[in-house]
Parts: sequence; C-alpha cells; structure tokens
Amino acid sequence: MKILDENWDVKEIYDSVITVPDCFVVNKNQLGTGHGEAKLYIGSKEAMRNFFGSEGFSAKCFMLKKDLLDYLTAVKSEYFSPSQNYVGKNTFKDLWNERVVLVNNLDDIIWFEANDQTQIRGPRGYVNSTDDGYKIIRTLALPLISYISSMMLVRPNNEIVFYWKLFVDFDAIAEKKNGPLVFNYGKKTLDENGEVVEERKNQKLSEESNNARQGQGKFRDKLLEECPFCPITMCTEEKLLIASHIKPWAVSNEKEKIDPKNGFMLSPLYDKLFDKGFITFTNDKHMILSNWISNKNYERLGVVNNSYYQMLPIDDKRIEYLEYHRTSVFKG
Repeated sequence: MKILDENWDVKEIYDSVITVPDCFVVNKNQLGTGHGEAKLYIGSKEAMRNFFGSEGFSAKCFMLKKDLLDYLTAVKSEYFSPSQNYVGKNTFKDLWNERVVLVNNLDDIIWFEANDQTQIRGPRGYVNSTDDGYKIIRTLALPLISYISSMMLVRPNNEIVFYWKLFVDFDAIAEKKNGPLVFNYGKKTLDENGEVVEERKNQKLSEESNNARQGQGKFRDKLLEECPFCPITMCTEEKLLIASHIKPWAVSNEKEKIDPKNGFMLSPLYDKLFDKGFITFTNDKHMILSNWISNKNYERLGVVNNSYYQMLPIDDKRIEYLEYHRTSVFKG
C-alpha cells in the first residue's frame, strides 16, 4: 500500500478489533465511569505478542493525519448530537472544532511507541505509551463507538512498523440511539434472534424503534422500485436482497434515512462488505477493496479489486453519498 508516496508492503493484519473503552479516553469524552487510564487492552497476551513482538516489546507505530481528519468527519454527528451521556457533551460542538484544528497542525505521519505492559498479570494483553501520538487517540476517540485496527507493514528500508487507524462503529451508534429491536410474544420479550430478553407484560416497542422500522421499510420499498436487483450478482430474489445505506443510517438526518438515492440493493455478502467499509465504489462504477482484508480472503470470497459493474445505479445524488462513504466508512 502507498504511504506518503512510498510503497509499503502489508505483512499482516491484526485479527482483533481494539474497542476504545471508557477508561482510556480523556475526561470530557468519558461517560462518567472511566478512570483515565492510559493503558489499552489489545487482546490476549498470546495474540498481542505474536503480532507486535515478544514479551516486553516496544512496537514502532504510526497514524496518518488524513485518517484522523476522516475519523473526525465520520464522528461529527456524534459530537453534535451525542448518543451517549458524555461528561463534556455540552461543549462537544466546540470540542469538535478545536480537535479539527489540533489534527490539522500535526505532521502527516504521527509516530509513537506502544509498549508491552508486562507488569499486568493474567492473560489479557495491554500496551501503554507516554508519546504525544498515542495521547492523540485518547483525545479524539469517543468510547464504545470507536475502535482501532492495526496492520503490520514493511517499509522500503525493510523496517517493520505498525499502522494504527481509528474507526467509527456506526452500528454501535445506531443501537445506542434506539436500542436493540425487541418483539413481544405474550409475556416473553424476544430479541431479533429469538432470545428471551426479560419477562414483561404488554411491552411495546419504543417510539424510536417503531419509527426506525417504518423508515427502513419505506427506504427498502423505494429502493426496490428503483433497483429491484443486486447490481453486482444480478440476483432478483427479494428475500435475498438487503437495502444498504451508503451514508449510514446512524449518522443520516431524517430525509437521508429514507432517501432511496442513499442506498443500493445488495446481496448479503456485498451488503456486509459495503456496510463494514471493506468495499466502496467509484463514481464510474468500479469496486475498490480495502487493505484491511487480506488478498487471500478476497480470493476466497471471489471479490476482485477494480471490478466494473455496469448496472450499479450511479447518479449525482448517489455520488454525494458515496463521497461520504469513501471518506468516513471505507477502510482505505
């Protein structure tokens, strides 16, 4: 992959997603339960050390200024309309602007060392750092709706380094805004997987969940009228088609949530890849693949970079939504 006009080889992608916990972020970002600890849980010690280095490692890591700006763009709606009760939420609009200025003043590449916390007993692996680059993550990241992915790269001089990228979990935002959908069957309340949530009488879906379900239905119906098939697989079986938002539902306004131009009808595999940001599309109907899935797995899935899909419905309005997807959702 190209980093600042140099070709760096992707050696390995860390299997675990690193969820940003409340205890890790700065005070204003916290939900009131965190302790402001700088150490970060990475995964099991075995997995962490297999990836970052043997016991006692000090891994050379970096982030990109462009990625941090993209993260702030993606999370802007959360700063302006919080789904969680952040300690500093009354100042979040100003904080967002301040943090954009902060990131714009950083170098294009931000280096830091991530150090193995060998003093912590047990199977859980943690890292920590006193470097300013590491502190930037704690300053920008919002807990529970943000996560970090890491990739091992080999620079042209054969140095091994670790690329960290901060992402937004749009599904987590949606759930915190509306809660998981639940369905009533007599005295038992079941979730969407059929599991018993709790025993209650005459429970009703929340107004927000009802509105969300109705909106999703309108969105799907309008999208099917416009494109009654998956433009990638050409599948026309409605039961197998998913109405995929281009700009995620969680960060769309009321009009965007039901705008059929903010969507594609996709088969399940492609819906999942698109929704999670592992694929996106260019304005001229080519599919672009993220570097955060290995080429071997793309081969197993039969997904090919730069494939052209003539039937992909692209128009001026969808191009606007796709610009958001490529910047804020796609794991480029």
